[in-house]
Amino acid sequence: MLLTLAAASLFRHRARTLLAVLGVAVSAAMLLDMVMLASGMRESFRSLLLSQGFQLRLAPRGTLPFDTEATIGDAGALVATLRSRGAVQAVSPVLGGQLHVPLADGTTVTGAALGVDPAVQGDYELLDGRQPAGMNEIVANDAMLAAIGRHVGDTVRVAAGYDAQMRSLSGERVVRVTGRVRFIYMAAGQRATALPIDALRAMQGATAADRISLAMVRLTPGADVDRERAAIERLLPRVTVISTAEAIRQVDERLSYFRQLAVILGAVSLVVGFLLVTTLVTVSVNERIGEIAVMRAIGVRRWRVVAQIVLEAGAIMLVAAPLGLALGLVTARYLNSILARFPGLPERIDFFLFQPSAAWTALGLLALCGVLSGIYPSWRSASLPIATTLRQEAVG
Repeated sequence: MLLTLAAASLFRHRARTLLAVLGVAVSAAMLLDMVMLASGMRESFRSLLLSQGFQLRLAPRGTLPFDTEATIGDAGALVATLRSRGAVQAVSPVLGGQLHVPLADGTTVTGAALGVDPAVQGDYELLDGRQPAGMNEIVANDAMLAAIGRHVGDTVRVAAGYDAQMRSLSGERVVRVTGRVRFIYMAAGQRATALPIDALRAMQGATAADRISLAMVRLTPGADVDRERAAIERLLPRVTVISTAEAIRQVDERLSYFRQLAVILGAVSLVVGFLLVTTLVTVSVNERIGEIAVMRAIGVRRWRVVAQIVLEAGAIMLVAAPLGLALGLVTARYLNSILARFPGLPERIDFFLFQPSAAWTALGLLALCGVLSGIYPSWRSASLPIATTLRQEAVG
């Protein structure tokens, strides 16, 4: 009975109900996007850091990985010390640099270079071909291959140093491209290559001998990450040991304005949805004062009147929620493509990451607003004096 009366009331004013549904859908879409933004960056960055299973990263003391050009010396002893620990499963040393590729037209293409141990590396995913096994083999991403006009299996002359004034290269050698890769932590469109760390050291010369830019550590299952981080930092005071949790905290600090913006806009969208439905329910109730008074006069209890009007408000929210969900996902994808163009951000970072918990949070808040928006106007109308209200309606 209540459902029938609520449906009849909503269909009586189809245009008003349709506009209310569309308005709440827009509010729901904005709310969902803001909930996704508030939690998406953190979860996306966390999954990015753990995608290869490395929980700890060692950088030169006082820096973040690749924040500066500083390196860690005596790398062989450092890696051996790490591998000797029982809780350490694997260590991946990484040396950063650049590779310069001279082209036939006299220009030079420059890209980032990572010296890695291919057997345990965690910086890229192999898409085609194989890992570099020798000193004269490299892998490259699509941006680099397109810039130099090469494919997997081709040979290319590369250099580790370039003097722009003298237009001379240093540390040259001819290498074969053995694979096409996607770098996990690099920005979209950034040209990059990877090669065995000993090969990059040899090309860079004495300045890179037995040095690394960072080391990534994978712990055995069940190991206490925080305890191992503190132990390694005490054992190796010349490095900073960063856990995944610490890295996420630092990223949160750098991108805190995004989360603040998400909270503010999410709250605004929720309030707008609440006020919109409350206004429409109030207008609808005021138009039906006489009808409600008649219902009360023939014995309909007050709570049934309140329940009917609350059902109408809740129905608007429930119908608008799926529309808002679909609209929110479409706009989130578009906004994510814009924000992902920020310089220096990894290609695989998502600002708007869909999570079922985020969707349920947004829908739950909307449902609560739907209930609250109908309670006050319905209770007020159901509490008016019956005789006085009927007389005023008859006179009017």
